Amino acid sequence: MSDLSRLSFNSQTAKHWPLPELIDAAGRGGLGGVGLWREPVREAGIDRVAHLVRSAGLEVTSLCRGGFFTAADAATRQERIDDNRRAVEEAALLGARTLVLVCGGLPSGSRDLAGARGMVADAIAELAPFAGDHGVVLAIEPMHPMYCSDRSVVSTLRQARRLAERFPPEQVGVLVDAYHVWWDPELVDELALLDGRIAGFQVCDWVTPLPAGVLTGRGMMGDGVIDLGALRREVERSGYSGLTEVEIFNARLWQRAGHEVLAEACRRYLAHVA
Repeated sequence: MSDLSRLSFNSQTAKHWPLPELIDAAGRGGLGGVGLWREPVREAGIDRVAHLVRSAGLEVTSLCRGGFFTAADAATRQERIDDNRRAVEEAALLGARTLVLVCGGLPSGSRDLAGARGMVADAIAELAPFAGDHGVVLAIEPMHPMYCSDRSVVSTLRQARRLAERFPPEQVGVLVDAYHVWWDPELVDELALLDGRIAGFQVCDWVTPLPAGVLTGRGMMGDGVIDLGALRREVERSGYSGLTEVEIFNARLWQRAGHEVLAEACRRYLAHVA
């Protein structure tokens, strides 16, 4: 098999694969890294996972997730900021280069989109110095506009860039997820403006027609319409030198054995991304 050292495998792609087995397989397979989620890490034990990752010679390209800063009352907003502080500390313990921020949608019962975006900006301003002190970059993930109401009021690379630019790049950056940004007519121009701000790059594919379960119907690379190789080249032209992380939410994939999913992801990465 060709070089996989620039590939990272996000654990959500094989959701039910125990982390120790996943990490061992990724290391033995010659991958460069893994992307991790907080809940499985806690279940396996954060110190244990950190040791396994180091022993396998892997990089933790991302920890997911932080964010969800929007809430109807101040007490809940503060609880979420406090939880994000814990997430930063967890990322630092794991040696993760970034904490992914799914920023949050409209608070329940609200139509105040500008107010929700203000909550996101205020929370990041409070957290950014703390993250920088821990050597962790807060990676703002702009999400496709169909998720604006419930997951993230940050919908475009331009929004994410302008928000990130308020802070030093060692504190706040932008996560480029192919699924969420491929459609953007300003994509190439915005990537160029992100020079030094891209904190991570994730790939999967956009399948048409959209499945009924949109959140868990993302495609394996090559199954959809995104020119992932071209996007990777633009991301790297914009100064990104990190790993490419495969993160696929797909209910059918989750029913398969983890080693099968990893093997297919490696093949598809080489054929459609590298």
